[in-house]
Amino acid sequence: MRAFLAVAVVGLVCSVLAADKDKADGERPKIFKRLIPADVLRDFPGMCFASTRCATIEPTQSWDLTPFCGRSTCVRAEQDNRLLELVEDCGPLPKSNPKCKLSDKTNKTAPFPACCPVFDCEPGVKLEYPDIPAPPSSTAAPAKPKA
Repeated sequence: MRAFLAVAVVGLVCSVLAADKDKADGERPKIFKRLIPADVLRDFPGMCFASTRCATIEPTQSWDLTPFCGRSTCVRAEQDNRLLELVEDCGPLPKSNPKCKLSDKTNKTAPFPACCPVFDCEPGVKLEYPDIPAPPSSTAAPAKPKA
C-alpha cells in the first residue's frame, strides 16, 4: 500500500510541476491539421507545388510555410492516388479577452510550431477559441436513385 501511495504522490507532484511549467510558458493554441488538394504543375505531375517556396516537392516531403507560421507535407491519397497537402498551422486566434495579451515570448520568426502565438492570461483565465465547423462526413450513405 505504501508503494502505491508513494507512486501516486510522485505522479501528482510531476503533474503539478508540468502544469506550472505550461503556465510559465504561457498558453499556446492547438495545432490544426487539414488535408487539401495539392497544387500540381502540369510539367511535374507526380509532385506537389509549394507556392511559398516556388518549388516542387516529392510525396512524403515537408516544407515550411514562411512567411506564415505552418508546415505542409505532400501526401498521396490511398484511395485514388491523387496528391494532397497536409497543412499544419496554429489555427484561429482566440476570441478577444481583455484579461489575456499576446506574450513577449511569441517568436514569429521561429520554425513551426514555435512560431505560434503565446498568450499570457491573468490567473484562472482560459482562452476561448472560435468553433470551427467540421466538414461534412464523406462516410454518409450515397443517395438512392429514384425508381
